[in-house]
Amino acid sequence: MGVIELHPAENRGYRELYVFARNVTVHWPKLAARMSSSAAEAPLRDGAAAAEELLRDLEGRTPEYGLYGKPSAQSLGANLARARRDVRDRFLERNQAMRLAVLDLQHVVTLLGYLEQLARTRGDESLGGFCSGQRERLMPIEDAARAAAIELGAKPDEAVEPLDDSTAGRMAHGAAYTMGSVGEWLDRRAGNKR
Repeated sequence: MGVIELHPAENRGYRELYVFARNVTVHWPKLAARMSSSAAEAPLRDGAAAAEELLRDLEGRTPEYGLYGKPSAQSLGANLARARRDVRDRFLERNQAMRLAVLDLQHVVTLLGYLEQLARTRGDESLGGFCSGQRERLMPIEDAARAAAIELGAKPDEAVEPLDDSTAGRMAHGAAYTMGSVGEWLDRRAGNKR
C-alpha cells in the first residue's frame, strides 16, 4: 500500500503540531517545578504528560502519510521551550508565565481542531477522529490550566513574584519592572497633557 497524500495545509499543520506539542513536553515540567505548591503545578504536569502521549500517538500515525516529526520538528519544539525557559521566563512574574503557558496548550488544542476539519474535508474520517479524540483529551487540561492561571489572582503578592528566583532571574525581572515603570510614567505624562 502506498503513502496517503496529505494536503499541504495538513502537512504544515502536523509539523507545527509536532513543534508545539514538544514545546509543551519540555517547557511545562520546568514551569511546574517553578510553580510548585500552587494550583498551577498539577495542570502543568498533566499537560506535559498529555502532550507526550500526543507525540507518541502522532509518531505512530503520521508515517503512513509520509510525515515524520523527528529530528527537525521536535528539535525545533525543544529549542523553543529552552528559549522560553532560559530567556523569556526570567523576565516574567509567576502569573504572566502561567497565562502564557495556557496559550501554548490552547494553540495545540486549536490546531487539533483545525487539522480535524482538514482531514474530514479530505474525507479522512480516521485521521479526523484521531484529531478529535486528542483535542477532547486535552481540553479539560487546558481548562484546568486556565483556571489555575486565574486562581493566581487570589494571591496578588505571590502572583507578581518573579518566576525565576535565581540571580539572573531577579535581574531580568528587575529590568522588566523598570521598563514597565518607565512606560507607565510616559503614558501618565501623555495622558495628563490631554
